[in-house]
Amino acid sequence: MIILYSVSRIFNEYDVAMQTALEAISNPVRREVLALLMDDELPVGEVATRSGLRQPTASQHLKVLRDAELVLVRGDGNRRLYRANLEAVERLRSELEAYWGGGLARLKRAAEGAAERDDPDG
Repeated sequence: MIILYSVSRIFNEYDVAMQTALEAISNPVRREVLALLMDDELPVGEVATRSGLRQPTASQHLKVLRDAELVLVRGDGNRRLYRANLEAVERLRSELEAYWGGGLARLKRAAEGAAERDDPDG
């Protein structure tokens, strides 16, 4: 009973983390900010400049991405540097690929079946 509860709790925590990440990237500005941070470690001012945002707005988007664990931050003197959490981004990509991969395969089979039924030579 305790093992089942523990496994269930782990999956619930995973589901909550995945939901939080999906909500974070549902905003196109946050997706742009995340893309900026995939290759570079940047301070908020540079994120704002490159994305065309005001600094307070960039900070708000970075907070959402941090809360979703998609972005990491480290102190460097009096600056905070942000970068993508590549492990979390990869988990999110894998989850979406698994979801869409299966759906696309089913769609392909359905389309092929419909084409065979509609083929007058078939």
